[in-house]
Amino acid sequence: MTMADLSKFQATGQETCFHGRHIGAQIYAGLDGRNWRLQDYLARGGYSALRKILGQDGGAGLTPEQVIAEVKGSALRGRGGAGFPTGLKWSFMPRAFPGAKYLVCNSDEGEPGTCKDRDILRYNPHIVIEGMAIAAYAMGIRTGYNYIHGEIFEVYERFEEALEEARAAGFLGDDILGSSFSFQLHAFHGFGAYICGEETALLESLEGKKGQPRFKPPFPASFGLYGKPTTINNTETFAAVPWIINHGGQAYLEVGKPNNGGTKIFSVVGDVNQPGNFEIPMGTPFSKLLELAGGVKGGALKAVIPGGSSAPVLPASIMMDCTMDYDSIAKAGSMLGSGAVIVMNDTRCMVRSLLRLSYFYQHESCGQCTPCREGTGWLWRLVNRIEHGQGKPEDLALLDSVADNIKGRTICALGDAAAMPVQGMLKHFRDEFAHHIEHKTCMVSVPA
Repeated sequence: MTMADLSKFQATGQETCFHGRHIGAQIYAGLDGRNWRLQDYLARGGYSALRKILGQDGGAGLTPEQVIAEVKGSALRGRGGAGFPTGLKWSFMPRAFPGAKYLVCNSDEGEPGTCKDRDILRYNPHIVIEGMAIAAYAMGIRTGYNYIHGEIFEVYERFEEALEEARAAGFLGDDILGSSFSFQLHAFHGFGAYICGEETALLESLEGKKGQPRFKPPFPASFGLYGKPTTINNTETFAAVPWIINHGGQAYLEVGKPNNGGTKIFSVVGDVNQPGNFEIPMGTPFSKLLELAGGVKGGALKAVIPGGSSAPVLPASIMMDCTMDYDSIAKAGSMLGSGAVIVMNDTRCMVRSLLRLSYFYQHESCGQCTPCREGTGWLWRLVNRIEHGQGKPEDLALLDSVADNIKGRTICALGDAAAMPVQGMLKHFRDEFAHHIEHKTCMVSVPA
């Protein structure tokens, strides 16, 4: 993808320019599974950004401060869910700290509906390695880890192979490319626990302990892995860094919109004709993303969960007016989250849908916090009895109350993740729940 192609897309809306590609670096360059090797990445210009900052391209190189300034200027925000400004997070790392510091990539992709990070690691692992090396240089870090979700073990194995290639070629290790910069990167696989997607639970697991969230403060920037300063970013976040360094933060910002720089990969799933991962500029209308996914399958658009299963649902009338960026989705009453766009047509029962979501969060609660451990069970049981014709009129108020008593009262955000789908469903589709309670049946035609 060239900047000329990008201008063409912005002018005409030609979606094919972006489907399956990362600007300049082509995250999905090896869809047949063969073009992920180091030689393929180098042929696409890989590791040129690392050479640039180290002055190995004939230039003067970049200082760590200059690298952070470019990332700040790009308006790159964390692609894992929270959307925190990446450059600002990097600036929190105490560069003068005398002991060990750590860099961690969060590839524990467990949010229902999300499948983008595993594809980045599967089809273009070296872009993540290069992004992490650049981040380590900017923050003065010598050791990093990529924590990969345990249920995609073949992706972990491929990343290990990519690491070996990078080490053998001198892109990792001591005195990288003949410079004074050294960085060791290791892969670590989890065991499939959703809770380990929370950054402090991930750190606990990485240390060999039970994956349960830590109290904050202290925050990882000051007390992280092994009690040392640690910076944690998402897979897609690191994958965006090489392009930013090669082309400049301002160019990346201009791809998207103010406060929402660059592109974002969206995993479009559910009732669409062509589900998959689609990379589009931030600020692209939702209607264009839906068109890329082949439109709604099996009925008319009813609702969309725009940011993974923990995001509040939005009805079609609201979602069709949204653009795909953090600010627009937040203004509509939901969140961009992980970028998993779950599309539901008008044959979907919202009670049955919420039952499935509530069961997931009840099952995945680590049990550390009482509001989450007990409250998620309450939510699932209440929705279960409504779905099976045993609901009572007062159950709707009780659902509201239980969700409200979970949200904001737990160590990590899993409690909020369980409560927000309930609150969203009751806000926009309360009539369906009331119909279930009054008539002991569903008001829509539910597919088998």
